[in-house]
Amino acid sequence: MRNNRLAVNIFFGVNGFLFANYISRIPWIQESYGLDNGGIGLLLLAAAVGALLAMPFTGWLIVGNGSRRITVISGLLFCAIVPFIGLMPSAWTLGALFLVMGLATGTMDVAMNAQAILVEEKHLRPIMSFFHALFSAGMMLGAGAGALFTRFEASLALHLGIVSFFGLLLVAWAAAHLVPDTRRPGSEEQGFFRLPEASLVGIGFIAFCSMLGEGAMADWSTNYMLRIAEAKPAFAPMGLAAFSLAMMIARFLGDSMRARLGDRRLLIRSSLVATGGLSLVLLLPYPTVALIGFLLVGLGLSVIIPIAYSTAGKAPGLPPGAGIGMVATIGYSGFLFGPPVIGFLADWQNLRVALVFALLLFVGMTVLSVRMRTVR
Repeated sequence: MRNNRLAVNIFFGVNGFLFANYISRIPWIQESYGLDNGGIGLLLLAAAVGALLAMPFTGWLIVGNGSRRITVISGLLFCAIVPFIGLMPSAWTLGALFLVMGLATGTMDVAMNAQAILVEEKHLRPIMSFFHALFSAGMMLGAGAGALFTRFEASLALHLGIVSFFGLLLVAWAAAHLVPDTRRPGSEEQGFFRLPEASLVGIGFIAFCSMLGEGAMADWSTNYMLRIAEAKPAFAPMGLAAFSLAMMIARFLGDSMRARLGDRRLLIRSSLVATGGLSLVLLLPYPTVALIGFLLVGLGLSVIIPIAYSTAGKAPGLPPGAGIGMVATIGYSGFLFGPPVIGFLADWQNLRVALVFALLLFVGMTVLSVRMRTVR
């Protein structure tokens, strides 16, 4: 059982680690392929669209092949693709690579979360939040590795080749220790296009609001600190740093909170904290106050996705991958489309007004959390 948990930890950690490594080299990708900011935006959009397309199909694949096999295949594929980011002959082929990489990461996200559900069931207590904390920790290590390779002026191909090689070694070991899938009663009859139950639609909308909030904080918090809160340029990124650090720490503590409070009560309290934090940011746009607000948003959003995936993975009559695929598709669409919508609203009015859109969704997330009866 210990090796099962360690194996799933490795998949979450490697996912975050490799993601942060190539994201940290975006300026060098831009320079190498002669891309402007719009071109980089299209690259990232291609990866996001690939992930969004893959997620609903992954549930279907898992029903037929098991989450163990799909996790291994998608994990190995992701590790194998990353080194080619520095080796493509043109920007167009790089865009195609990012689309395929998005398909791999979207598949991996659903499949490894389905594995996490199986490990959680073996432990008979909540541990999903810890897996997501490992993803955040992997991102922090990946960002550090990216800074180190940049400091020594390593080429993009060498950098990504080295980190992907170590990722492949870890994934190859973990592949042998994942949990074999067992069919649930009645799950054999579930078709891919079966509509989710009302409980999954509700938890999917909660995931949508949470992931939209995560995307908004990642893309717009620094801009808000600089232009609305009028922070000094060196202090402006601290809003994102506070949000990210709070997310990681709270996820490491999230499972004990789930065990103590139960998922429904923790979901309600987390939604209230996120709503309160963003309200503070918008009502009092001063650097120190906004910093505290962004930290509270990170604390509030930290456990919502782990709870949503855990709930979806245990839906009656559905294999874990199918339920997670439904909720992940709804949730990830918020992460994909939310930040651009906020950008359009900011152009129309200003960023402070635009973030009210996210605040309203946080309020809706809170109300729906109160009304949810299937989250225990």
